[in-house]
Amino acid sequence: MNRSSLIQSQQWLISILAIIVLFFDTTCISDAQAKIVPRLSVKRPPFLGEPAKFSEPVSEDFQTFSYNQTLDHFNYRPESYKTFQQRYVMNFKYWGGANASAPIFVYLGAEADLDDDLPVGFLTDNAPQFKALLVYIEHRYYGKSIPFGLTEKEALENANIRGYFSSAQAIADYAEVIIYIKKKFFAENSPVIVVGASYGGTLASWFRLKYPHVTLGALASSAPILYFDDITPQNGFYSVVTKDFREASESCYKTIRESWSEIDRVAAEPSGLSVLSKKFRTCYQLNNSDELKDYLWNMYADAAQYNHPPLYPVTVVCGGIDGAPKGSDILSRIYAGLVAYEGNFSCYETHITDDSETIRGWGWQKCSEMVIPIGCGENDTMFPPAPFNLTTFSRDCRSLYGVPPRPHWVTTYYGGHDIELILRRFASNIIFSNGLRDPYSSGGVLKNISQTVLAINTVNV
Repeated sequence: MNRSSLIQSQQWLISILAIIVLFFDTTCISDAQAKIVPRLSVKRPPFLGEPAKFSEPVSEDFQTFSYNQTLDHFNYRPESYKTFQQRYVMNFKYWGGANASAPIFVYLGAEADLDDDLPVGFLTDNAPQFKALLVYIEHRYYGKSIPFGLTEKEALENANIRGYFSSAQAIADYAEVIIYIKKKFFAENSPVIVVGASYGGTLASWFRLKYPHVTLGALASSAPILYFDDITPQNGFYSVVTKDFREASESCYKTIRESWSEIDRVAAEPSGLSVLSKKFRTCYQLNNSDELKDYLWNMYADAAQYNHPPLYPVTVVCGGIDGAPKGSDILSRIYAGLVAYEGNFSCYETHITDDSETIRGWGWQKCSEMVIPIGCGENDTMFPPAPFNLTTFSRDCRSLYGVPPRPHWVTTYYGGHDIELILRRFASNIIFSNGLRDPYSSGGVLKNISQTVLAINTVNV
């Protein structure tokens, strides 16, 4: 390829990624320790300001396939050669075909059932312009891609089986499926662009770095690839949460900041927990003040993590707090914010009861390699001090799974330290997109590294 052709190819690639990112970034911003470390996800919990949503029908253009996937890509023990059925979905509607070397856009599934991602329109909206083939690959151990035909719960309870549940195995899966598809449809000359959001965006960037011969480029949306080890300050996530609330309303921010000590003060009084239970209409009597504080903490974090148009849930919460009747005390204002966000119900379930596939799977992932050290220091956010304690975290993980986490493995295997220098040396064709209201943007790549490793930031998302 001559220099002119190379420049044209790079411009073509960046054009594809830039056009996709403009849509993508506005739609998918994308226990005590669990409270501190929110999971990565593009899916936002529903709240009052949003009409009820039902599962969107998936177009008949999406065809489901299974690939006979290798259980263990990195060892040569007899059990390594076992296989399982990995689901992937294809949409041929817009593809210009292999003869035209039309591109293939590949969505890398993350910590959820693939069905959750199919109705999202960012790829189908852009595929016609580029005559692209669309491929969606499900992450191992989620949805219908769990080894040995087990449920995820059964797989995670078996120490010998859950050991194959890792990001490295997952992106090796993606490589196998993509190579198989290109060969099956005689599309060896069709360039591949991988796309992902949040954890999936992290995987997309790592995939481009590890498998440059498989993908020409990557769009990594809301990918906190720098939130490992000590690269990003622990309080980065909650500093952005605080900033979101403070920008929405200074009085709202101050009310939340002052509320934690007020909750503890009331709880310490005789019958204080009963008073709090009645004031916040909890479905069950509070056992301690932490139950209420954890519930509110998670509500504020969720509101900020998914604080994008048209509803802007942070504004909804603050609208409730600031709109409380004149003369309301701090806790009455906090309760008003809760009602504004959750809706007006007879009672509120303050116990964390989510036992979804995603919660279970992410529990293992963060206790094995995805150790994201999020915490709060003294007076550096609107939350009480809650530093990330690796010793406590490791003890809890060992108690759950019998093995300690490997907190430095991500940066050892994928990199992260001195990211600007390293990516400038050998990376290319990656766009990191972030909405700066997303708390996980604090661990993202927010500035251009080179002419082909770019950062696109949106201020109000």
